[in-house]
Amino acid sequence: MSTATLPPPGAFSMPEPDPEAELYRYAARCGRISSVATAAAHLGLPADTVQAAAARLVELHLLRAAADGGLVPREPSAAAELVVTPLERAMYERREQADRLRERIDGITRAPAGEAGAVDRLEGIAEIRGLIKLAAEVCRDELVVLHPGEAADDLVDELLDACYSVLGDGVGVRVVCPHRSRAGYAARARLTQLAGRGACIRTLSRVPEAAVVFDRSLAVTLDVAELSARRVRDQGMVRFLLGLFDQLWDGATPFAAEDQGYSGEIAHDLQQTIARLMAQGLTDEVVARRLGMSVRTCRRHIAAMLQNLDAVSRFQAGVQAAARFTLA
Repeated sequence: MSTATLPPPGAFSMPEPDPEAELYRYAARCGRISSVATAAAHLGLPADTVQAAAARLVELHLLRAAADGGLVPREPSAAAELVVTPLERAMYERREQADRLRERIDGITRAPAGEAGAVDRLEGIAEIRGLIKLAAEVCRDELVVLHPGEAADDLVDELLDACYSVLGDGVGVRVVCPHRSRAGYAARARLTQLAGRGACIRTLSRVPEAAVVFDRSLAVTLDVAELSARRVRDQGMVRFLLGLFDQLWDGATPFAAEDQGYSGEIAHDLQQTIARLMAQGLTDEVVARRLGMSVRTCRRHIAAMLQNLDAVSRFQAGVQAAARFTLA
């Protein structure tokens, strides 16, 4: 009679909890650690284990001492910066050296002036506007536009105006822009006008860059800060930009002239994005910049979202809001 082989001891046991992770989650949830003994009681762990975990979290800058003797959590991004910055600085210096060598090699082997490459740089408003105008004039089938909707809206609108000359000529036009374009009077009026002329428009929380793709064969990316553009004719890069656009388009919300400001799905999507950014420990200024809105407007959205959350700190509120939206 054969004997069944028994599994080794502990084969089905649960993994050991990570005291440091448990303690940090507890601190983020409660907003502070008043005492190690209280934390140990809540977590069901030995006091000496929690004490060692707290010391390690302080060493990693994930906890910092409060004025009253307790411990409060620090945003992960801030802790990482304090710990990793010296290492990153050394890596950056090596990367800079590599970039300088690469640029030198490229300067030696670059094609002579007048021989156009797959990606060309253009500078100045007149030259960029002229490029977009010429590309629009020969566009026959499809035009897609990414409009980031940042501080330089007027300049971006001016540069992209030539794109919309194709409306009414049988060319399909799709535009993705940020949710905030629904709220501003001028931006909303512009979207309504474009939609009335036949453009299909959708919005989402954040559009990463300004770009236009003509007939799936030529792309123009804009750098408003430097008043420059890139003319992209490499088909692999054009397909990449189209794939990025289609992904953003599928997740965006259709715009209709009768829609009013932030409501329903728009408000929920915007609040989810704000919650995720806050949970990363980003400041109001950074969140506003990511969403392409003013700091004052961003703070109004944050206040509206968090008014019902019982949070000790802004970071704790971001963690709670992000968890709530994720569960929802």
